[in-house]
Amino acid sequence: MIVTAFRPRPKPDEVAARVTSTAAELLEVLWGRASTAPVSASQLRVLLILEHHEGINLRTLTDSLASTPPSTSRLCDRLQAAGFVDREVSPADRREVRLHLNSRGRAFLADLRARREAALRAVLDQMPAAKRDALVQGLEAFCDAAATQIRDGAEDAGSQTA
Repeated sequence: MIVTAFRPRPKPDEVAARVTSTAAELLEVLWGRASTAPVSASQLRVLLILEHHEGINLRTLTDSLASTPPSTSRLCDRLQAAGFVDREVSPADRREVRLHLNSRGRAFLADLRARREAALRAVLDQMPAAKRDALVQGLEAFCDAAATQIRDGAEDAGSQTA
């Protein structure tokens, strides 16, 4: 028997990256069934940023989105028109606009999360308990590592502008 191809086993981190990417894609499809209307994916991203950074200014939001000021401003215009975001002139600098997620925006995110969690529970209920436990442990470690990388990246970006 002649070996015509030799394929080395993929490294565990390569397998983990591929599986995580596939899981993320499956979540997009699964969550796509739970409509984000009346907001777009970009607007949803803004709402999630505002939820975690209360009173962020437009410039910082633009940087967080890796966008342009006019595009970010239009996103916020639409979210304000939909009743999810409030704008406030900064008391310290009248040229600065602060953005706040209001109660309607928070209610929208809570409802969206509830619908997404229900979709996830339906999938998780089909998994054996031991596999669910292993998934939780793996996801907790992943979240910790991702949060550290995001935090370190923000600190590096901050030190470059100083």
